[in-house]
Amino acid sequence: MAIIIFIIILAILILVHEFGHFIVAKKSGIKVTEFGLGFPPKVFAITKGETTYTLNAIPFGGFVRIFGENPDEDSMSGPESNRSILHKPRPIQIAVLIAGVTMNVLFAWILISSGFLIGLPTPTEGYNGPGLIENAHIVITEVRPNSPASIAGIKPGDAILQITSGTYITKIVTPEVVSNFIEAHGKQGVTLDLARGKELLSLSMTAKEGVVQGQVAIGVAMDSIGTLKLPFFTAFREGAIVTYEQLKGIFFGLVSFIKTIVTGGGGFSQVTGPVGIVGLVGDVSHLGFVYLLSFTALISLNLAVINLLPFPALDGGRIFIVLIEAIIRKPLPAKILNTVNGAGFVILVLLMIAVTIHDVLKLF
Repeated sequence: MAIIIFIIILAILILVHEFGHFIVAKKSGIKVTEFGLGFPPKVFAITKGETTYTLNAIPFGGFVRIFGENPDEDSMSGPESNRSILHKPRPIQIAVLIAGVTMNVLFAWILISSGFLIGLPTPTEGYNGPGLIENAHIVITEVRPNSPASIAGIKPGDAILQITSGTYITKIVTPEVVSNFIEAHGKQGVTLDLARGKELLSLSMTAKEGVVQGQVAIGVAMDSIGTLKLPFFTAFREGAIVTYEQLKGIFFGLVSFIKTIVTGGGGFSQVTGPVGIVGLVGDVSHLGFVYLLSFTALISLNLAVINLLPFPALDGGRIFIVLIEAIIRKPLPAKILNTVNGAGFVILVLLMIAVTIHDVLKLF
């Protein structure tokens, strides 16, 4: 089921992204020859007007074939060359190229705002925004690998209802109470009563030293999280703020990751590919629809930021080329553009394969 949900989410996000390119290109008078969901081989195709809409066998991707995006003789000097993106003013070229990223950000904003309309999980500590946070619980936000909590089966998103150790019991759970309780009784073993979506669990483990420096711990991070439900206009205003903050966090996180790669401190252990995301989708889907909504928004924002990287074959790389052409005041040779974009695409595919293999190996 997690795989099916992941494919649906990916298909929607790609459809949103490519629709951005598609609609801006169409409105700008640029010819669009194909709108494809997934990568070939082709499974189904239908042609309407000048555009062929295709469904392809490999679900991890999608594309829009914009006339002139990969320059050839026809798009440069053919009878319809005036409808090529190459012959449009550079601001229009950039608008077409950035439209996919823009749609991903707008879509994330709509999803997050919809979450506030339904009731979005929100940390209570330090919150001073609109509305009241209700039904607060202590929620696991992180589980350290190979920790007692991880071995016992605790997952991020689990809500702590009660914690016991022998005859000792506490139902008044705050992060401090849980931490102090584990510090005092963890070596004798503790049992956490948890809510995972609609499922109730009781998991036992023995805390140990060294998981967290200077204390006895089970290896979790916690936060007090409740449900925040907002009226329509407030929800979309707050959704815009959260979208901006998440976008900023993703951007600086990516910059930091690239720095570690350049300095030799990063690797595949910090990257999650399709297989890893399928596992995360499975975990999130068990927590409820609104969590899945938020997770989809987060993936959409990640796609937006990654697509803006100035790397060949990505939107950011194509925008970078347009800017170079604007500076030198002439188009780059078609052969160079096609070679660079083709090489970039191959590198991206190889990176995806490598990350996927790493994800699979982590399962064993």
